[in-house]
Amino acid sequence: MPSSAPDVQADVDVGERLRALRRSRRATLRTVAERSGLSESFLSQVERGRSSASIESLRRVADALGVSMADLFEPGGLPGPRVLRRDERPALSFGVLGKKLLLTPRPLHHLEVFAGELEVGGSTGTEPYAHGDSEELFVVLAGTVQLELGGELFDLEPGDSIDYRSSTPHRISNTGQDLAEVMWIISPPSY
Repeated sequence: MPSSAPDVQADVDVGERLRALRRSRRATLRTVAERSGLSESFLSQVERGRSSASIESLRRVADALGVSMADLFEPGGLPGPRVLRRDERPALSFGVLGKKLLLTPRPLHHLEVFAGELEVGGSTGTEPYAHGDSEELFVVLAGTVQLELGGELFDLEPGDSIDYRSSTPHRISNTGQDLAEVMWIISPPSY
C-alpha cells in the first residue's frame, strides 16, 4: 500500500556541498577565504566535516562563491541554469523616455546585466550619474547614442562598446532618429 506521507529529503552534508560548489567555480580555499574573510583552515575543516559553521559564516561563504544560502542546502547536483523570461524581467523607467530591463536572474552576486531602450530624444537624465565603483561595459545594440563620460563625449553606433568605472559620472542620450537599444554589464553589481 503506498504511503500518503510526503517524501522527506535527506540531510545535506553542507561541507561536501561547499567543496562541490567551490570546485565547480574553480576557486581555491585561499580565494574563498580572502573573499569571505574566514581562514583557510576553518573552511577546510568545514568542508571535511570537522567543524560546524554559523549561519553568518555560511552566508559569507555563499557570497564568496556567488550562490544563495538556499544553494548550500540543495541535495544532489550543482545549481542549474535559471531562466528569466522576457515578460518577467523587472523593468524600471528612468531619465527622459528611457526604460531599463534587468536580464540577470536573482541571485547573481558577481554580475548585473541590463538592457535599455531610449526613445528618440531620450536620455538617462539631464545630469551624469555614478554608482558604486564597479567595472561597467556599455554596448550599443541598435540606434545611435552619445555617451558623456567624465566630461568627454563618445558617439557610438550599433556594435560599439566602451568600458569604464561606474564611479565615473556618465550619461547616455539617443542622438539618432530611431529607438536606441543598449546594454549595461556591471561587475560586481552596483546599480
